[in-house]
Amino acid sequence: MIVEPVLRRAVCVTAHPDGCAERVRQAIDQVKVLGTFNGPARVLVIGSSAGLGLSTRIAAAFGGGASTIGVCLERPGTPGRTGTAGWYNSAALEEELAASGHFGRTVIGDAFADRTKAETVSLIRSTLGQVDLVVYSLAAPTRTDPVTGHVHRSSIKTIGTPYTDKSFDADTGEVRVATMPAATDPEIAQTVAVMGGDDWARWITALQDGDVLAPGADTVAFTYVGGEFLAETYRLGTLGRAKEHLEATARLLDDRLTGTGGRAHAVAARALITQASRVMPFPALYTLLLSKVTRDRGLAENLVDQAHRLLAGFLYGPGPLRTDEERRIRLDDRELLPEVQADLRRRWELVDSSNLALLGDLDGYLRESLALHGFGVPGVDYLAETDPVRDIPGVVDATT
Repeated sequence: MIVEPVLRRAVCVTAHPDGCAERVRQAIDQVKVLGTFNGPARVLVIGSSAGLGLSTRIAAAFGGGASTIGVCLERPGTPGRTGTAGWYNSAALEEELAASGHFGRTVIGDAFADRTKAETVSLIRSTLGQVDLVVYSLAAPTRTDPVTGHVHRSSIKTIGTPYTDKSFDADTGEVRVATMPAATDPEIAQTVAVMGGDDWARWITALQDGDVLAPGADTVAFTYVGGEFLAETYRLGTLGRAKEHLEATARLLDDRLTGTGGRAHAVAARALITQASRVMPFPALYTLLLSKVTRDRGLAENLVDQAHRLLAGFLYGPGPLRTDEERRIRLDDRELLPEVQADLRRRWELVDSSNLALLGDLDGYLRESLALHGFGVPGVDYLAETDPVRDIPGVVDATT
């Protein structure tokens, strides 16, 4: 079939298998240019099919030579219907790993479910024995509690009072004034249940109980801090409350793992264009402007840059690990430079639909949004028919 992008509101519901594969190859090539490092030998990435999870798995394998296992919940393609971008990303990565002599396996299943944890523990035990690094990189709108069976749903809202400001409407490509409503107490609690640190801690417990977490193993999970700019809609809202819980969980896990020489840290990444971030109108406008500011100042970074810097520059870099007072690893240092934030503030006050392409990286944002689903990638013939059915070599299916 010939695969074209199909948008429903701001969400692309199709994916191009060849475009996704080319994006994976480009990421691998970028890691090789960035350079090798002495990293962990065996890595587990929970949430491995897109975003920072996928990029960190690629960096660990092709920059550090690690054997890797990824966990994700994605849908395969069928004749006449495409799969998800994450499925095609995983299929392409497994093929590239095999071709280069790196061990790689993918577990397809709900990472929140105990069954998926059990299947992953069994796979680690039968293949790698143990893992030296666990990367937790989940972004999901809902989570079924494995104990109660209750389905928690996250909400992107403020806490206290509604907030009104400029935002980016991904449906129309325009800047418009929008209001973010205030969350109820149950909505706050459910957002923390989905996006906080509870499931991360359950994963570490499952790995320890299964004796597949190596002595001295490290674990990290991604958070976002930001400055005052997005505080009302992020850090002081429901998302921020969940991230505070995640960061508190990191400190508890760090204390638990210290006895065996291990470490646990929340990693504050910079604002980037990802499948998860595109549905948040206030951060989307911020990211549009940030991309232009950092590019103009020679400070641009993409997902692979951040993942490689995390491993080669912080966790396994020269010298002691650098963290802030909350024991967080800060990959957002360039975003939060005073001069960058001042330039962002100036542009935010001026921006409207008529000048968005001048003050922000609108073209780059739209291009990257499609590329996340394999469209608009240089070197891919989009007029040619392609097979939407792609196998993930050696996949472990924890869904049936």
